Amino acid sequence: MLIISRNSTDPYFNLAAEEYFLKHFTDDCFMLWRNDPSIIVGKHQNTLAEINVDYIKANNIKVVRRLSGGGAVFHDLGNLNFTFIETGSGEGLVDFRKYTLPILEVLQKLGIEARFEGRNDLTIEGKKFSGNAESVWKNRVLHHGTLLFSSKMADLSRALKVNPLKFSDKAVKSVPSRVTNISGHLKEPMGVLDFAKMINDHILEKFPDAQYYDLTQEDHGNIESLVRTKYGTWEWNFGYSPKYNLRKIIRTTSSGTIEVNLFVQNGTITSIRIFGDFFGRLDTDDLEKALTNVPHTEQTIIDKLKTFNIDDYIKNCTAEELIKGFF
Repeated sequence: MLIISRNSTDPYFNLAAEEYFLKHFTDDCFMLWRNDPSIIVGKHQNTLAEINVDYIKANNIKVVRRLSGGGAVFHDLGNLNFTFIETGSGEGLVDFRKYTLPILEVLQKLGIEARFEGRNDLTIEGKKFSGNAESVWKNRVLHHGTLLFSSKMADLSRALKVNPLKFSDKAVKSVPSRVTNISGHLKEPMGVLDFAKMINDHILEKFPDAQYYDLTQEDHGNIESLVRTKYGTWEWNFGYSPKYNLRKIIRTTSSGTIEVNLFVQNGTITSIRIFGDFFGRLDTDDLEKALTNVPHTEQTIIDKLKTFNIDDYIKNCTAEELIKGFF
C-alpha cells in the first residue's frame, strides 16, 4: 500500500488527485488531505440547491463536485479527509465498515468512544464527525471520508444553508446532521496535523507493506491537467447537475416584487418567466428570450442583462438587482 503524501490544500487539485490515483495506478493507496474552505458536492447533486450562493461568494469558498455520491459537505483546514483506494472484485469492493475501522481504532487509542452508525457515518455521543462515500471504477474502489477535527461549525452551517423551497428537482438532497469536532472530545489537546500523523502511523502498523510515496513531476502535471479539463470547470461543478426548476422571489423598495422562474437542464436555462407587481414600459419577453439557452452562471446572465436598459422593463430596477433572482 502506498501512503501518498499530499500537501496541497486546493480542493480542485485534491479531488482531481483522487481520480488520478484511482484510474492510473494499480497499487492500493491511502491519503490524508485537507482543503481550504470549500463545499464538496456529491456526484448526483444539484449544486446550486446545496449551497448558500451569497455566503460562498462573500467568503471566496470554492465549490467542487466529487466522483462519489452522497450529500454536500463543508471543508476547511480544521477538517481532515482520508482516502482509501483498493483493487478487488465483486460485491466486496463496497465496504464502509472496513475502510472506517482504522479511524475508529485511532480514536480508541485516544480514549474516544466512536461508532459506525447508519449507512456511512461515524459518531461520538450520537453526533456525526465523519461522513463517508465510495465510488467504483472497474475493479477498483475509492472510499473517502471527512473527519471534523477543529472545523468552524458556524461557517459549515452558513455555507450549506439554502432555501429548501427555492428548487424543485429530483437530485439527491443532503440531510443535515448534528455534528461535532473530534478535538472537543480529546483528553489532551492535539493539533490536526498531529492527529494526521497518528493516523498515518497507525496505517503503517496495520499494513506491513505500506510505504510513503511522494508525487512526481509527472503526477503533478497529470493532476493539474485533470483540474483544467474537469475539476476546475463550471461544466463539471455546476453544469453536470441534474435538471431542476428554480423559483425565487426578490422584494425591492423601488420596483416591488419580482419573481423569477427558471427551468435548467445540463446547466443551461431552457425556459424562463419573470413575474411580479412591478411596472415597466416594455414587456419582459425580450429579457426572457435573451436568457434562454444560456448557461446558468452569474457572469453569463449579468453580461446579457447589461445589454438592456432594465429600467425599461422593470421600473427602478438595475441588472445588479435583478441578478439576485437567478440564484
